[in-house]
Amino acid sequence: MLIADLVADIQAFAKSAQRVGSIFPTPVAGLSVLCDAEPTRFEAMVYDPVVCLVLQGEKETRLGDRIVRFGAGDSLIVSHSIPVMAAVTNASAASPYVAMVLTVDLQTTRSLYDEIGGVAEPNAPAMSLNAAPTDPALLDAMGRLFRASQDPVEARALAPSIKREVHFRLLRAEHGTMLRQLLHLDSVASRVGKAIALIRGDYTNSIAVADMAKAAGMSPSNFHAHFKALTTKTPLQYQKDLRLTEARRLLVEERASVASAAFSVGYESATQFSREYSRKFGVPPRHDIFDAAAAH
Repeated sequence: MLIADLVADIQAFAKSAQRVGSIFPTPVAGLSVLCDAEPTRFEAMVYDPVVCLVLQGEKETRLGDRIVRFGAGDSLIVSHSIPVMAAVTNASAASPYVAMVLTVDLQTTRSLYDEIGGVAEPNAPAMSLNAAPTDPALLDAMGRLFRASQDPVEARALAPSIKREVHFRLLRAEHGTMLRQLLHLDSVASRVGKAIALIRGDYTNSIAVADMAKAAGMSPSNFHAHFKALTTKTPLQYQKDLRLTEARRLLVEERASVASAAFSVGYESATQFSREYSRKFGVPPRHDIFDAAAAH
């Protein structure tokens, strides 16, 4: 399958598809495409477990002090929900940024444990977000999944098995280390994942680090160290980033007031919220409200 043909098919689909935020969902659950004709500004967002396969253009993701750049032929594997700053850095009307994104189903990956054989070094250091050149077999499977999404009969009959193949390819990928570690329920990756699920499920309320550590089955000191190694953030910074990222979405997409956004994500003081928002995004919340209003 030629990448150029796949790019053309995705662009044709995007022209008639309904855009939701920055993506174009396909008829196959969990599969979306992106198509941007110009670079975008850096935006705060939360990456959930996904694989993002870039077919054309380039993107940059910032995770703390870590910068990950990936372009045509590369794929990004995300194993845990992580707040990031991201932007399309190379795109034009003549050569748009084109990518495919598939939600990673951790139950599907774990169901493949026996098929992939022994997994070495389950607790070896690894990051929750990694990019690398895409293996041809993974590229082929992703392309077939998109093609199947364009036919209702093929989507029903073939998509489930192709999705399973994609997950198999991800587990065998060079940059699928963290996904392989998640196959082990007692691994650091899995334990930190339990704490992340706890935070994401109730991020509007402050959760003590001791309670997170308990959910992860670790001592507070070990949990703190492993959490930061995996996410580049302390547990408390992670909670704060989730709150502020959601608050920005409320301000920009839902036109919420500063006070309403602050209280919706768990702040008791709009003043404290504005201070922390400005520190994270470099501008006060009202600035983003005005920008969003001017863009419409």
